[in-house]
Amino acid sequence: MSSENLQTWETGKPWLDIHCKLGEGPFFEKATNTLRFVDIINKKLHTVSLTDGPGSLRTQSFPEAVTVTANIEGVDPREKILVGVKQGIAVLDRKTGQYEYVTKFEEAGDAYGERIRSNDGATDPHGRFWLGTMTDFPAGDPQAEGALFRFDLGKRVGDLKTNLTIPNSIGWSPDGRTMYFTHTTTQQVLAWDYDPKTGEHSNERVFYQHHGPGSPDGFRVDVDGNIWHAFYGGACVLKISPEGKLMGKINLPTKNVTCPEFVGTELWITTAADDQGEEEESRKYGGGLFKVDVGTRGLPHTDFKLAA
Repeated sequence: MSSENLQTWETGKPWLDIHCKLGEGPFFEKATNTLRFVDIINKKLHTVSLTDGPGSLRTQSFPEAVTVTANIEGVDPREKILVGVKQGIAVLDRKTGQYEYVTKFEEAGDAYGERIRSNDGATDPHGRFWLGTMTDFPAGDPQAEGALFRFDLGKRVGDLKTNLTIPNSIGWSPDGRTMYFTHTTTQQVLAWDYDPKTGEHSNERVFYQHHGPGSPDGFRVDVDGNIWHAFYGGACVLKISPEGKLMGKINLPTKNVTCPEFVGTELWITTAADDQGEEEESRKYGGGLFKVDVGTRGLPHTDFKLAA
């Protein structure tokens, strides 16, 4: 489909003009009608009520980066959630702001040390948690030392890929039979045939190769199997069909677009700062939280199974 035939949307100004350094990981809590998201660089978790509006924003700060979150099966998310943190996965007490590690990467025999942190992750249709790792900011530019890991009942049981530079978003098709993974550095979304019951995967292939501006960051999958993919540096979210074809484009007024999240038919979108950008509007709105109605719904999140 040519760019002239793409369906397009505009977000307008940010719904929440929060100026995150690296806003990421938006997650809708349906039971409370709240949205939570992280600022990885500033080591913060933000939560805002979509009923009460921007003034309801609550923020928790941490001694190390919190990179992604998930609900835990059988646990009220107002009490505790799963978080990806610098050294592994942990359970966060949302009232106290304290967290306890479930598994550290080094416990599996990796000499990760201070160079590595977690990045994006997601829970598969059977309750397993997948999490990528990459070079942490103080260690300099990202190197090919990251990986994509799988956790069953809190224990690391395998890794899908190693020697990754910037592993990013993970998701599944509506039937759970296809797994998608974005490797930002190669500008690719990869796909595998996936068994939701066992977590086994095969037939690795390139689902989408990006050739335009920006680099693929976070994505969500809608009920029809389309991928809505944010592009860091591209000022947009692209809608990609189950066949890997471009179908639509959401334009944002700031450049560094990081990740979308469905709330009903609205897509809520996190961004990162663009302090050195050439365009004044992009610098002004960088790090804000945006929303736009795209007329379709996303797949619901699966809760992480911490216990059998």
